[in-house]
Amino acid sequence: MKFRDGIQASKFKLYNSDHAIVVGSSVAGLLTARVLAEHFTHVTVIERDSLLNEVGPRAGVPQSHHIHALLPRGLQIVEKFFPGIRAELQSAGAVPLDIGNDVAWLTPQGWGRKFQSGIEALSFTRELLDYTVRQRIRRVENVKIVDGSEVGGLLRESSRIVGVRVRQRQGILSAKREEARYADLTVIAAGRRNTIANWFAEVGVERPKFTTINAHIGYASRIVRPPKGAAFPWKAIIHQAAPPESHSSGLVFPIEGDRWLITLIGADRDYPPTDEAGFLEFARNLRSPLLYEAIRDAEPLTPIRSYRATENRRHHFEEIADWPAGVLVTGDAACAFNPVYAQGMTTAALEAEMLGKLLCEDRSAHNLAVTFQHKLARITRGSWTLATSADLRFRSVEGATADWKTRVMHWYVDRVLRLGTANVWARRRFLEVQGMLKQASAILRPGMVARVLLDLARPRFPVKEEARMASHARSSHGRQASMSAARIP
Repeated sequence: MKFRDGIQASKFKLYNSDHAIVVGSSVAGLLTARVLAEHFTHVTVIERDSLLNEVGPRAGVPQSHHIHALLPRGLQIVEKFFPGIRAELQSAGAVPLDIGNDVAWLTPQGWGRKFQSGIEALSFTRELLDYTVRQRIRRVENVKIVDGSEVGGLLRESSRIVGVRVRQRQGILSAKREEARYADLTVIAAGRRNTIANWFAEVGVERPKFTTINAHIGYASRIVRPPKGAAFPWKAIIHQAAPPESHSSGLVFPIEGDRWLITLIGADRDYPPTDEAGFLEFARNLRSPLLYEAIRDAEPLTPIRSYRATENRRHHFEEIADWPAGVLVTGDAACAFNPVYAQGMTTAALEAEMLGKLLCEDRSAHNLAVTFQHKLARITRGSWTLATSADLRFRSVEGATADWKTRVMHWYVDRVLRLGTANVWARRRFLEVQGMLKQASAILRPGMVARVLLDLARPRFPVKEEARMASHARSSHGRQASMSAARIP
């Protein structure tokens, strides 16, 4: 079979073929392009936005002003795809963190035990990560990024997708004219806000079933300069909510340029304000004063920006009976989690890694597509369960209700977190699960269960007392912060 532009396509196999298209230059799209470059002569990434050749935000990532995390497992995969990128990010100002030692982490059950964990992460802005990965992709000779171009739909021939319809977004006349871009494989990585269901319907493919669970969580974020002369025994703060009683949380993370990125989070429609006084007052009313006392004298560098599109969104592509060959859907376009749990980019990395393994196997084009979507559903299942079950703790959640199994799991996870306020082994295991270095089932294994049961008899301080113990004193000038590491257990 020959496509109209003369590209020869194998009827049965895709590997070592000529052309692959990736729709979207998200992290998922760029990592997918890197994998495809090993198996296709040409890879084209089609991006709706016009991309700057510098670090900066783009319209297609409206949440980029807020804290993003590439979890430890995701960082490992990205380093494997782009050797040396960790050092490259650090040279650009990304801050290395030992998750167990450098982060003051207030869980719903108290302060997580501080210890040298060896679980490494980097703290940076989303703009820096996107730019760095994009620059590395541009060094791959057989990958081309076409920006300022919008995909309007799919092209289908018989039982397979053979490419996309594209139009330029610049200029009045060019915006109306579409051209066909043909490919042996099309991968859709168009983000959480997409029109894939409409694209499928236009070419006669069944619309996917769709699930959404929304706890009505919103962010407010800004970048600041840390207080002059301040010294803290932590590099970052994670202040979790404790629903249903407390639905407010906050984070402070170091970013390039010796700055802090502050994100305040409110659930149950109690969104953090975007005015100066309201923003600080929201921070002051968190369960612990630690975050507020750290940021109240910081120098604002940016406006306060908000974001509220945080619902969990899942397309059940794996349930489509007559899935066409030649097309895959990945990243947030397939399954998008509440971003407060920081699973999205790492899950996308796992999906790209899985695609690479499938491309190395001898499968037909149809089997590749079907197998990929089923394996993606399995990869996302654990993260989906963790994110949605956490959201089911909030009173205003829509889309699902907590059944007895979920309530039992809530009770058990609380016990694991409580154990992690004192027990290093339990804290490490939880951080490994949170960092996606281990499956969620790791906290259900006999060693953890036995420790949880033994811990039930351990007395503990009330949360308010733990918060008081964690607050830090200030010097007479009100700017030099000092806090003994012992005050955070």
